[in-house]
Order: sequence, then C-alpha cells, then structure tokens
Amino acid sequence: MDIAVVGAGAAAVALLDGLAATADGPGTITVFEPSPHLWRGRPYGPDLDAVLVNTPPALMSIRASDVGHYAAWLGARGADHLDDRLGQPLVPRALYGDYLAHTAETALAALRAAGRHVRVVRGRVTGAVRSGARWSLRTEDGGAHEADHLALCVGGGTPHDHYGLAGAPGHVDDPYPLARTLDRVTPGDGVAVIGSGLTAVDVVVALAAREHTGPITLLSRSGVLPHVWQRPVGHRPQHVTAERVAELHRRRGSLTLDDLGGLLRAELAEAGEDFDAFVADLLATGTEDPMVRLRRQLAAVDDPGIGRRVLQETAHSVGPYAWRLLPESDRARLRRHFRLATSVASPMVPVNAAVLLRLWDSGQLTAVAGLNKIEAADGAFTVHGDHGERTFDTVVNAVNPPPSAYPRAAGPLITALLADGWAAPHPAGGLVPADPRLHVVGDLAGGGPFITSGIAGTAARAARCAKEIAAR
Repeated sequence: MDIAVVGAGAAAVALLDGLAATADGPGTITVFEPSPHLWRGRPYGPDLDAVLVNTPPALMSIRASDVGHYAAWLGARGADHLDDRLGQPLVPRALYGDYLAHTAETALAALRAAGRHVRVVRGRVTGAVRSGARWSLRTEDGGAHEADHLALCVGGGTPHDHYGLAGAPGHVDDPYPLARTLDRVTPGDGVAVIGSGLTAVDVVVALAAREHTGPITLLSRSGVLPHVWQRPVGHRPQHVTAERVAELHRRRGSLTLDDLGGLLRAELAEAGEDFDAFVADLLATGTEDPMVRLRRQLAAVDDPGIGRRVLQETAHSVGPYAWRLLPESDRARLRRHFRLATSVASPMVPVNAAVLLRLWDSGQLTAVAGLNKIEAADGAFTVHGDHGERTFDTVVNAVNPPPSAYPRAAGPLITALLADGWAAPHPAGGLVPADPRLHVVGDLAGGGPFITSGIAGTAARAARCAKEIAAR
C-alpha cells in the first residue's frame, strides 16, 4: 500500500507515529513538504528562546495513546526549563520542534524496518486526482506521484489581513518566526499588536526579551486576553468524560449543551465548588478590565479550585467528540461565545502573564478594545477605534487564524480536490472527504469543534486516521 502525506508538521508526525504502530507489509510512504524546517510546522521552527510552548507537557504528547511520551523524551532537560509558578517545564518552541523531529525520524526508521520504502519530497503538491483506484499527485516542479491513500496534514492558516495592510512599510503580516520578523522593529518604535490571543502574547513577550523600549499596544475588537494556566493538582474528571457523554447519548438518543453543563455541575459539586458562581465568573470575561482579570488569575495559579482546570483539559479531550453530537442550535450558542471559549481553552503560561503585568505596571504596555480601522500613510499607521485615533510606527498582525484555515501554499491542492468532487466544504468550515482514501488530519477536517485543536486533538485525529488506513 502506498501512502502520500502532504505536509510535514505536527499532524504529519502524529500520523507517521500512528502508521509505525500499525505498519504491516510492503509499500511506500511519501511525505511532501516545501519548507526547510521538516516536522516542525509554522509554530515550532527555530526562534527566540523567549517564545515558549504555551501548554504543560501532559497535553503536548504527539502520541495519542501515551500522554507521557513528550515528558519522557524531555527527561532531565525539563529541569532546566521549570516554571516555578506552574511547577511544570515550559520549553522554547524550537526545543519542542526537536521532539517532533525526533519522533518523526523514529517513526520513519520503524517503518523502514517493517519493510516500507519511505521518502521525503521537498516540493509543494498542487493537484491530486483519482486515476482508477489510485491517486495521481502533481508537484509544482511538474513531478508526478501515485498513491493508494492521500493524507492532508497541511497545518493551520496564517493571520488574515483584516485591515488591508499587506506590503505597507512597517507592517509585519505574519509574526513567526519572531527572531526574524522583530529584527525589523526599531527598539524605540511605537508598536501596535493586532490581536489579544496567544500569538499577541508571544509578540509582546518577545519584544520584552529583546529589550524593546517603545510603547506597545494590544489592539482588538474584544480586548479579551487568554486565561492563565493553573498549577496541576492531579484531578482526573469523573463526570466530564467521553464515557459519560456516550452514556448520555445512548440513553437519551441525543445530547444537549445543558447535558454537558450538568456533567460539569456534578464535577464541581463533588469537589465542593459552586457551579453558578464559576459560570458567572467566566461570563464576566468580556466586561471585566483585562489586566485586572489577568492580575487576579496570576494570583490564583495555586488556587485549588478545579473548574477551569477541568474545562481546559476536557475542551480538547472530550470537546471534539461531544461537539459532533450536539444539535446545531447548541453549536450556535457556543459559537456566540467563541472568544471566551478560546480564552479558556488556550490559556497563557504564568511566566508570560507576569511579563504582561510588568510591562502594564510600567506604563509601556496598554490594551485597547473596539478596533475599527487601521490606515497606513507616510510611513505611519493611524488606528481608529471606539476611543479615538492613535498613531504607531509598526503594526504586527497577531490575529489568530480561525479554525479550519489552511496555509496559502495548500490552496491550489484544496481547490483542485473541491473542484473535482473528491472533497466537499463543511458548512462550518474545513473539508469533508468524499472518497474513503482521502484523509484530513488537523483543523482542516470538516465537522471539528469551533475552537482550534491543540496537539492532543491533532494527535487523536491522526491516530484514528492511521487505524483507518491500516484497516483498508
């Protein structure tokens, strides 16, 4: 059996690791990737040491069946990157990229030992059609390749240019890698960072690490910052689990958002916590001063309450399964709280929260909500918002790409698959394969949850995909 894998980032690593566990018999595996940084994708290439992995090791295993896989690889090196507040190692993203590369190379060696011929083609796939029972792939250099199965592991998209600033001097359209893009920023520049999510936090922390002296302003429509990770307490959910969700669905023939709320209520009640007070605090995210909230959350890193801890863990482990069972009316209810959900499910690490508060207290960092328009003229940028106009020297686009987005380089291939009917667009975004030999791994998979998948979700989807390919 011949398998073509388009993309060589985290999703491809997880798929290869899964295929290595199920490899049986001869065949070929061809990985297509034009980037110079194999296995790392956009987020985990060489960069500043200040750009950290934003998630504790237990949620960063690329092997879905082994949550300790990444921590075991990290080993004694973890002590060199221990975050005192979190009590967990938080490593530079480039070091996590080393883990992905090691896992990929180990999987490739296992596949070769099992009799598979494995190769990496350093080129971009621009089209794919079915020819009988086989896929015929074209690369941008005119090359032709064939396979029985085609797996799309193209990764996420890049920030959208919502304000039409592409090409303007002083505008950074995609901040990663920050080691390269921030080289263009003069230390005393007034910098506007579009966005207030994890990418925006990375930009601010990286500027601080480079001893930037000019003012920094976070610009966004909502002004909502990510929540802050809390120190793990060892609690394992007993009610908010995939098994309980499946049981509810079997017993009632349906699943609602209120059912999920009931599971969380039971989880908190068993721990002696007030569900209604917890929900009220979450809903205050959009109205409370973001820095007041950030300060309070940083002070609560050691708070024993399990509410946010349970949500942050289960959003990526149970959430994708539960999402598929919810009626569209409940999905719409959740989408209305997209910014809140993203803030809770993708928190910042305490060390980064401390940097933001230090810059805020010094007056160097400000945050402005109600962003309406940005204009570039005469080497400067004028920002129009609900609270008036401001001028900046540099604008960094740190808007998080939406779920189901894909990189521009994958556009021709995806367009070709849609045009020929081998895939269909999902109403909520992403692709739905119309052929059993086409597989989609990562956020591009249609029908996934409305928040961007973390590593845990990507690894789980890749493991299922590997089993599907082996079964056929």
